[in-house]
Amino acid sequence: MENNNFSPQESLALIESMIQKAQNKFAENGHLYLLWGWIVFVCGILQFVLLHFFQYQDHYRIWMITWLVVIYQVIYLKRQTKERTVKTYYDEVIGYVWISFVTAMFLIGYAITNSQGMFSQYYMLFTPCIIVLYGIPVFLSGILLRFKPLTIGGIGCWIISFVASIGLTKIPYDYQLLFIPAAMLVAWIVPGYLMRKKYLQTN
Repeated sequence: MENNNFSPQESLALIESMIQKAQNKFAENGHLYLLWGWIVFVCGILQFVLLHFFQYQDHYRIWMITWLVVIYQVIYLKRQTKERTVKTYYDEVIGYVWISFVTAMFLIGYAITNSQGMFSQYYMLFTPCIIVLYGIPVFLSGILLRFKPLTIGGIGCWIISFVASIGLTKIPYDYQLLFIPAAMLVAWIVPGYLMRKKYLQTN
């Protein structure tokens, strides 16, 4: 009868190989990090410009652009899934991490919006809350994939969120919006380019 028991050394070797496979695939997917990083960066800057320079009341509508990116991402991931022959456990975990992030972002946004009758400046909470949420999946992805730029990017989001929270009563709302592009630089754009560079070097 075949012995299916793994020794501790064999178990560690198996886990290490799974992590390595996930790292290789994740480096290849730096495309989505750069795409979302630049889209959110540009939308954040445009929202600031619309509000600060033009006093446009519906400045938040600029974020409707992201729905086009969502459609593109769904198509892109379906194609990637068809091309993959192996899906590791870490691929699934990272997928669920990002699903949790999107769910939490919508729920917190809904909760803050519904609190508008409780205090007059409810909208000031959006920026620090969203940025602290950005940091969670970025940090966890960095830990799972052992990619330090992502881990540092997640921590950077939390620091920026903390600064934004301190500045709630000192920094005008339009300038608060600039914290989001800053968070994208440290969390998605810089790590995305580093992932792309690593992928090109290894291939």
